[in-house]
Amino acid sequence: MITGEQYKERIAKQKPNVYMGGKIIDRFDPKLLGGIYVMAATYDLAFDPELKDVGTAISHLTGEKINRFTHIHQGVEDLLKKQKMTRLYCQEVGGCIQRCMGIDALNALSVVTYEADKQFGTKYNENFINFLKRVQKEDLSLNCAQTDVKGNRPWRPHEQKDPDLYLRVVEKRPDGIIVNGAKAHNSCSTYVDEIIVLPTRNMTEEETDWAVAFAVPPDWEGITLINAAYSPNKRKKLEAPYNKIGMGHSVTVFDHVLIPWERVFLCGEAALAGKLALLFALFHRHSYTGCKAAVSEIFTGATALAAEYNGIERAQHVRHTLADMIQIVDLIYAAGIAAAIHSIKAESGTYIPDSNYCNAGRMMAGESIYKEYEALAATAGGLPATLPPEEDFYNEKTRPYLEKYIMRNPEVSAENQHRAFRMFQDMMSSAWGGHKLIDYLHGGGSPVIEKVAIYRDHNINHSKNIAKKLAGIPFEGTTKNIDNRLSHAWL
Repeated sequence: MITGEQYKERIAKQKPNVYMGGKIIDRFDPKLLGGIYVMAATYDLAFDPELKDVGTAISHLTGEKINRFTHIHQGVEDLLKKQKMTRLYCQEVGGCIQRCMGIDALNALSVVTYEADKQFGTKYNENFINFLKRVQKEDLSLNCAQTDVKGNRPWRPHEQKDPDLYLRVVEKRPDGIIVNGAKAHNSCSTYVDEIIVLPTRNMTEEETDWAVAFAVPPDWEGITLINAAYSPNKRKKLEAPYNKIGMGHSVTVFDHVLIPWERVFLCGEAALAGKLALLFALFHRHSYTGCKAAVSEIFTGATALAAEYNGIERAQHVRHTLADMIQIVDLIYAAGIAAAIHSIKAESGTYIPDSNYCNAGRMMAGESIYKEYEALAATAGGLPATLPPEEDFYNEKTRPYLEKYIMRNPEVSAENQHRAFRMFQDMMSSAWGGHKLIDYLHGGGSPVIEKVAIYRDHNINHSKNIAKKLAGIPFEGTTKNIDNRLSHAWL
């Protein structure tokens, strides 16, 4: 295990291949520092005595203590601790901790590479285990590049006019494969140690070239990262933990990139591409029941703070709003707990969370986020959108006026009023707030995708049989079974 500073030292050694704002930038460009701060926190929090029980694990490969972000789930307890770690870490930094993509990709690969070797006699699992040992030993940070740019959405990969609109293998050589294409919405790609590339969907027999998975450093020859970065507005006086965070997303371009065979985890096994894509999404949605519970709790706390500072915390409509928000927090997290408890053990030994509970929790999180924005906006009022710039609160002429007229609840100081409404502004009325509004809805899969999965994995005939029984209509089978899910039928 390493510290946040050691992580930064390693990232500083990467070659410059990040473009932003029309120019190539350094890995420690000011716009990237917020994301690096968050990633470094995932290393330092693992050494926090209060969090060590959830932040670390024992490797099933070596018996050594490792950062939990590099661990393969060996039981229900591991899934529960990962969820708890995700929630606590998100609460500590103020939002997405970004590193969950890595642990989710690792767990998906642990299952599918094992099955590939069993079905096709490949050596992908051996490649994966060797990679995993290095990840654990060196405490590597990982991201997952899954989403292809997809081109014309109704067309499948092999139907696109440009075959590179889904990342593909263009050549197989003795020393490795050559890949071409791009991955989109690639979060934190500019400040991780390794990018794990996975398929974005199921593939047909005509699409073996697109059924590919591998790992590669982000500064590898032939890779270009075209990045967008977001963070709350920087402070000149009122420094606060919330304003240290940030996040970057890139279009990651692979221009005839050589991937050595030892780094390849799938290549041409079209039958397993969809399974790998779905498994990563499933593990990731389980992570979301931790992080989105934290985000919802942050909005709940901010709304309660806005009510207190406005002097309306005793108003019945405010309490009802907060009760609704608390319910969302608890139900999202409860879905993750249920998903862990109802997990199954794959042949590889990895525990896979229940699909329906994961998707139900993630769907609720995505569909509720706009209500949470609305609750905070309604309770805080219009000031977050019109708050004068920070400098005016320290100008000799305007400071007395602003300190006098920002006052609401007389029990709260002018500075604390200013601090609170400045954070509300960052959360809702800023480039960061607008970015997160979409990110919270679509990250990990938009609600419509969860609805598709929920319907797919639910045994609707069992539900109909219950109705038939109560209506006196003959039916086949039994209703004396509360498990009406087909959660793992696709496995």
